[in-house]
Amino acid sequence: MTTSPSITELSTRARDVFRLVVESYLGTGIPVGSRTISKLAGLNLSPASIRNVMQDLEELGLLAAPHTSAGRMPTETGLRLFVDGMMQASEPLPEERAAIEQRLIGGGPIEDALAAATATLSGLSACAGIVLVPKRELVLRQFGFVPLSREQALAVLVGNDGTVENRVVDLPAGMTPAMLGEAANYMSERLGGLTLAQAQARLAAEIRQGRAALDAVAAELIARGLAVWSEDGASRPVLIVRGQANLIDTVAAADLERVRQLLDELEDKEEIARLLDGARAGQGMKIFIGSENKLFSLSGSSVIAAPYHNANGQVVGVVGVIGPTRLNYARVVPMVDFTAQALTRLMA
Repeated sequence: MTTSPSITELSTRARDVFRLVVESYLGTGIPVGSRTISKLAGLNLSPASIRNVMQDLEELGLLAAPHTSAGRMPTETGLRLFVDGMMQASEPLPEERAAIEQRLIGGGPIEDALAAATATLSGLSACAGIVLVPKRELVLRQFGFVPLSREQALAVLVGNDGTVENRVVDLPAGMTPAMLGEAANYMSERLGGLTLAQAQARLAAEIRQGRAALDAVAAELIARGLAVWSEDGASRPVLIVRGQANLIDTVAAADLERVRQLLDELEDKEEIARLLDGARAGQGMKIFIGSENKLFSLSGSSVIAAPYHNANGQVVGVVGVIGPTRLNYARVVPMVDFTAQALTRLMA
């Protein structure tokens, strides 16, 4: 495996040609020919000289020539070199900043503001907008158990926000239908209005103090049910994706199989959330280009993501975009960064 060159290893002429090829390709999505480059101001090179330079860049693995065109386009290695060493980011326009901040002013649930910001970011960037939402502690309202067999039951939980979730739980030995009803009534009456952690603490305290008024088998079932929900709740990602339709533009439509693959990948929200969760570990912007991330290696997509923080400075979520590798990094990277800063101010 050959190591890709650094910017400093390229000659001034090679850097100039490489930058123009990448910027032209990112703007049009079309491979760039030497004649196109020769017409751009400030280069003062003949098409033949440009072809030689482009050939050298291709041999270095920074450019590629699709078989359908004589023009060149940047490889993923070339895009990484450009983003890390040559890109000149442009700040979001005042109207773009205003659009993002305006959507965050609503006074409703934080999830509504996050969804609105994601939709705005999607519209401004012409990508799919994504946000990993802070994990919320579920507040319990009502419980029920539906027997499935002698060994298992379906536990039904209703949250204070109206969400309904189901879990299959193993029944303790000796559990009867009457005990299932007893357990459900206790959970609704004694644990309603509490978070999962608070419910577990109250159950343990009441059993310890002999105030639970529960059969031991029913108490064991309740403890199992709360443990299952706590474990799932801690690991369950909450992901909002908006603007998938932006990914089907006139250029992408020429490669419908790649578009289909990307849309399939976007359906796997758990994998995307895992990817974004990795971005939570750092304090700054993360840019994944094409096959640098296994999830999007088939569709050749890029992810730009930035963490946002709460009032204590802790990273609580990640916001970003998913789009084709040829997206306008210089414009989109600052836009994602500004959205992350706006969400951080909202959380303060």
